[in-house]
Amino acid sequence: MAIRLLTDGGVDFPAEWGGTDPIRTVPLYVTFDGKEFDHSLGLNVFYQEIKTHTNLPKTASPSPQDFIRAFEQYPDDDIILITISSNISSTYQHASMAKSILEESGGGAAKRKIAVLDSKTASMGTGLMLYRLILDVQAGRTFDEIVDRAQQRVPETKTFFYLDTLENVIKGGRLDRAKGAIASVLNIKLVMHASPEGTIEVTDKVRGRKNALNRLIEKFEDIGHGLEERVLGIAHSNCLEEAIALKDRILKRYPFRQAYVTEMGPVIGTYAGEGGLLVCYH
Repeated sequence: MAIRLLTDGGVDFPAEWGGTDPIRTVPLYVTFDGKEFDHSLGLNVFYQEIKTHTNLPKTASPSPQDFIRAFEQYPDDDIILITISSNISSTYQHASMAKSILEESGGGAAKRKIAVLDSKTASMGTGLMLYRLILDVQAGRTFDEIVDRAQQRVPETKTFFYLDTLENVIKGGRLDRAKGAIASVLNIKLVMHASPEGTIEVTDKVRGRKNALNRLIEKFEDIGHGLEERVLGIAHSNCLEEAIALKDRILKRYPFRQAYVTEMGPVIGTYAGEGGLLVCYH
C-alpha cells in the first residue's frame, strides 16, 4: 500500500512541500461571531477581520467525523496523520477517536494501517516534523519505520515564539487586561516555547522588539554541534520581511543545513497576533 500523509489546520508549512501530490490538511474551524471564516480569502482579510471585532475569533478542532471522512478518502492507502500538540488542541484526541471508530466498525482502518501522531508542538514546529515524514516516504521506508522515526523526533524538535503585540493574548483572556495594558505601555514583548509536554509557556519578558528578537536568537546557543544536519523553520504572522531578516540573522550565526519560511495560518495567527514570529528546528 502507498503511504498517505495528513495533517491538521494548526500546522503551517510551505505549500510546495507536497509537490504534485499536496498534503491533505483537515481544517480547524475559525469563526467570527458565529460565522465561519473562509480560509481562501487569505491572511490579509483575516487580520482586518480581527481588527474590526472586539473579541477574537473562536477556533475549534475537527470532529471525529471530520477525520473519519478524511481517512475514508484514501481507502487503499496506509495513513500517517500528524497533529498539533494534544495539550493545546483536542485535534489529536478527535483523530484518535476516529481511528478507533473505524477499527471497531471493521471499516477502512481494519484493512490498512493508520497512525495518529502527537507532535507536542504546533505551526511550523509540527511542519518540520511533517517535512521529515515526506522525506522518509520518498526514501521508501516502511510504515513502521516512518512512525518510529517520527516519534523519536518529537523531543528533538524545539519551537520558540515571539509576540509583537499582546492584544490577542488579552482578547483571548490569557492575560489580565490591566496587566496587559501596563505591559503594553512598558513595551514588554513575550518570548515563549513549546514545553516537552506540548504546552506553550512564557520563557522571557523583554522590553522592546529588538531585545526580544535578540533573546529569540540566543535560544539557539544550546543546540551544540551538528547544525549542518539540522533544519530551521520560521513562521510569520503577516510579517514576511521581518521573518526573512530573522532567518538571515540566524543563518549568519548558525550554519543550519536548510531553512524555510512560511506564513502562519488563521488558527495560530489568532493567538500570535499580527507581527508574531515562530522559530523551530530539529
